Amino acid sequence: MRSVTQHGPVPLSRITVRSALALPELHRGLPTVVAGAAALDRPIRWVHAGEVPDIAAMLRGGELLLTTGMGIGSRAEQQRRFVAALAGREVAGLVIELGETFAGRLPAALVGEAERRGLPLVELHAQVRFVAVTEAIHTEIINHDYDLLRRAEDLHQRFTAAMLQGDGVPEVLALLADTLGNPVFLETGDGRLLAFAAPREAGPDADPVAAWVRSRAEAADVGVVAAVPGDGARSAGRLVALPVDTPLDAFAPLAIGRAAGIVGMAFLRTRQEAELLALGRGDLLTRIADGGIDPALAEARARAMGFAPRDAAVLLPLAARLAEPEDGEAARTAGARGSWTAALRDLEREIAGLGVPALVGVDPERGDLLVVLGLRGAPDRDATAERAAGAIREAARRHAVPDAVVAAGAAGGWRALRDGLRDAVEACAVAADLPPRPWHDATAMPLERLLWRLGGGEDLRRFVELVLGPVLEHDARSRHPLMPTLETLCAHGGRKAETARALHLNRQALYDRIARLERVLGRDLSDAETLLALQLAIAARRHVRGAGRPGRG
Repeated sequence: MRSVTQHGPVPLSRITVRSALALPELHRGLPTVVAGAAALDRPIRWVHAGEVPDIAAMLRGGELLLTTGMGIGSRAEQQRRFVAALAGREVAGLVIELGETFAGRLPAALVGEAERRGLPLVELHAQVRFVAVTEAIHTEIINHDYDLLRRAEDLHQRFTAAMLQGDGVPEVLALLADTLGNPVFLETGDGRLLAFAAPREAGPDADPVAAWVRSRAEAADVGVVAAVPGDGARSAGRLVALPVDTPLDAFAPLAIGRAAGIVGMAFLRTRQEAELLALGRGDLLTRIADGGIDPALAEARARAMGFAPRDAAVLLPLAARLAEPEDGEAARTAGARGSWTAALRDLEREIAGLGVPALVGVDPERGDLLVVLGLRGAPDRDATAERAAGAIREAARRHAVPDAVVAAGAAGGWRALRDGLRDAVEACAVAADLPPRPWHDATAMPLERLLWRLGGGEDLRRFVELVLGPVLEHDARSRHPLMPTLETLCAHGGRKAETARALHLNRQALYDRIARLERVLGRDLSDAETLLALQLAIAARRHVRGAGRPGRG
């Protein structure tokens, strides 16, 4: 991918000095280029004909000037000043009809000054009707501008259709990037990166954000920029296109302007700023967890999104998942994104109260809330995780979001963040089968996570049935279940005194229940290996999924 070097959009199929010379109305004058040939592809904005000495003062730049030379003057110094004034106005070119003023050829002083200043200078060896030339070139210019406007209107209709079909700002940006063949960036009012899109042909290894980071200070000079209208006189941000892959042409400002209007309307009607922030950051954090982005690149992209933990020695990854709804995984994923987005502003305010740098986002696919906090040191991990979990749950409650399961991964640097985020997300899934806690420590539950991974397999289900099956069958028939006693005994490592206190039983009553359990199981519960197998089976039973799931005694 090339670096950004272009300064402003280049013209798109607009008539140039070269193409004007090929028009029949001008070609009949037998034109000869005598200077400034390197600039013949300069675009023509308009055409003007005149014979006064100070004609440059009447021009705005970009014009093709037609003259017989009567106002140029006969002295070399006059001729040089005339050309210098035109070049200073940045006219497109100078066409002089040979005849009464200059016969045969143009003066050397005139030609030399035009060449030195890079001004295309053309002499006509036959008479032409200047009005016919003007009309022909103006017609080409008007047709070109009309074509640009028609293309812009077509693109605007595509933007509108996308919004009416339920698409959002990300889809508008993707359509714009494909149309321009270059990446586009949506910035917040304070200059943070809100969202971006790259053209589909850019490839998976492209990193357009790096170009934005390098060029955002001079984006208006090297690319095309349009303000996104906000509420009243306030701008909601700006839309930027950078010539990373191909040059931007004259169509780019129109396309960017139409897209900025659509984005502004989306912001005013649906308040998509919060969702874009959540999903943009969530996409980055998800790519980190999936190993789809280099740690150094991830750090740079997070900085562009406003996360700059300068004084942080370690990063703490957290994940939060909403309580499972009754209609299952599909409903959870569909509803979580909107719910977390609704609570995002409150959540960011709550986490800001922790006094640590934070990057907060929503996984675009799974709907999980993902958070990275910058800590001064690893000893702050547990206390900060406790406070962050409280902030997450409080923000969720304010927006009537179902209760959230929060988990924290290991604290470390950018290279360790992938495993830390992945562990936190997995711990959220595991914790759904565990007793509620303010937050779950992914580093302290390796066995539970292993059993959860195996929970969908037939081997784990058969193991649970083999070890606990007799007790489950007994409880299904009896009014006095034994599974609660077995679970409490295993939870206390087989220690009878602690088990009796936990069950509020005297020792003799507990001994009677243990004796009944041993008869049902056909095993000695004082045997260490037996007790270990029972402990594993009880833990595994929480995570067995699918058909034939053992009952909940």
